[in-house]
Amino acid sequence: MKILMVLTSHDQLGDTGKKTGFWVEEFAAPYYILANAGAEITLASPNGGQPPIDPSSTTEDAQTDATRRFDKDEELQKKLAMTKKLEDVEASNFDGVFYPGGHGPLWDLANDLKSISLIEDFNQQMKPMAFVCHAPGVLANVEDHKNPLVRGKNVTGFANSEEDAVGLSDVVPFKVEDKMNQLGANFSKGEDWSSYVMVDGKLITGQNPASSEKAARELLRMLQKS
Repeated sequence: MKILMVLTSHDQLGDTGKKTGFWVEEFAAPYYILANAGAEITLASPNGGQPPIDPSSTTEDAQTDATRRFDKDEELQKKLAMTKKLEDVEASNFDGVFYPGGHGPLWDLANDLKSISLIEDFNQQMKPMAFVCHAPGVLANVEDHKNPLVRGKNVTGFANSEEDAVGLSDVVPFKVEDKMNQLGANFSKGEDWSSYVMVDGKLITGQNPASSEKAARELLRMLQKS
């Protein structure tokens, strides 16, 4: 199993002067689930090199077993510091793809032409794709036969109520729930901050950090089936 994980390179939280990036739990939990199952994982980001970590994901209340394992894992930290450039990876070399969230992807990956074409290629090749928390937002400009990829699909993602709770509804370029509804997706959500995952064909979406583990297990299940 060869899996691509795509991380954001964006580190500015709008014009607040605060930092953002990817959410550690949404990277670490899926990474370990997939790696423990024997998957070969390649990390990539738009700029290559070290992707920015969202400082909010390193606070005490955001810690999990996976993040604590990551904090001690020098090998994975070295690997993370050397992500490949997105332009140097092709869908044909992988069996599936996983996009962790954090607010960063809303600014760069949602509009990144290489990311968009990469997802379209994975979709065309009928390979499983997983997006967690804010990462479903990277599907905003992805098409399937000239229609939005998510149109008519059962999806979830970071809910408006969760965005309101973290006080960033007026900061983000768009809210994931609103965008999915605008594009004609069948958006649903579970309770705020609880694990909630939707699977529609080869498309897997998770609502929030608590959903990252389940989303990774769904991806693994699909890969092992094929």
